[in-house]
Amino acid sequence: MKRKKTGTQRIRLAVQILFFVVVALVSVAHTLEEQGVTLPFVQGASLHAICPFGGVVTLYRLVTDGTYVQKIHESAVWLMGLVFLSTLAFGPVFCGWVCPMGSFQEWLGKLGKKLFKRRYNTFVPPTVDRILRYLRYVVLIWVVVMTAVTAKLVFSNYDPYYALFNFYTGEVAITGYVALGLVMVLSLFVERPFCKYACPYGALLGLGNLLRVFKLRRNTITCIDCKACDTACPMNITVSTAAVVNDHQCISCLKCTSDSACPIPSTVEFNTHRLEQDSQEVAK
Repeated sequence: MKRKKTGTQRIRLAVQILFFVVVALVSVAHTLEEQGVTLPFVQGASLHAICPFGGVVTLYRLVTDGTYVQKIHESAVWLMGLVFLSTLAFGPVFCGWVCPMGSFQEWLGKLGKKLFKRRYNTFVPPTVDRILRYLRYVVLIWVVVMTAVTAKLVFSNYDPYYALFNFYTGEVAITGYVALGLVMVLSLFVERPFCKYACPYGALLGLGNLLRVFKLRRNTITCIDCKACDTACPMNITVSTAAVVNDHQCISCLKCTSDSACPIPSTVEFNTHRLEQDSQEVAK
C-alpha cells in the first residue's frame, strides 16, 4: 500500500522545487545578460557563482596564492562554508533537499518506478553496487587534484548538472551532454545514480554523516523489522539493522523515518539523543 506524502516530505518537495526553479532562473538570467538583457534580483549571477562545490575546488589556489580558479566566484566559497556547517549539524541535507541535480534524478525515478514497479532500484547486484559506491571518491580526488594543477574548472566538461541548466546555450561540451544523457537513462533503473556513484560533492558531504549532531536513529526496542525504512531509502541503505545511520551515502532525506515510512511512531527518528535509552526510561 502506498503511503501518503507526509508533512515533512511535502515541505521537502517544496524546497526541492524552489531551488530547482531558482537555479534555472539564474541560468536563464545569465544567458540573457550576455545578450544585453538584465533581469532584476539575479543581476550578475551565474551557475558557478551559486555552486558550493566551486568553493571546494578553488581552495588550493585561494590558500596558496589568494586567487580563485577560473570562473569561480567568492560567493561559491561562502556557500561552501554554509553547506559544510549544515552538514555538520544535519548531515548532507544539501544533497537530499537542495541539490537540483539530485531532485531531477529523483523525479525521473518516479517514471522508473511506474515502469518497473518493485524491480526499480534493484537492477545492480549488491556486490557490484558496494564497489561502485566508492567511485565518487575517485572522481572527487581527480577533480580536486586536476583543478589545483590546471587552475581550470575541469569538471564542468563532464558535469551533468552544468549540462542540465545550460543545454540550450551551446556552452556545454559533448562529454557534458553524454554525462547528462547517461544519468537520465540510468535514473529510470537506479535511484539517484549520479549521487550514488559519481558525484564528487556528495562524496565529500557524505563524510559528514560520521560527525553530524542530529543523527538518524532506529529504536531497536519498538522496531518490528518490517524493513519499510529499507524500502523507502533512495540510497539503498539498510536502515533496519542500524541503531544509528552513519552510512556515507545517507542524504538526510528523512524518507525512512517514522514520519514518512516507518509505521511505528518514534522508531526511526532524526535526533541528538539515543532512542533506546528514552524508551527504557519510559518503561521504568
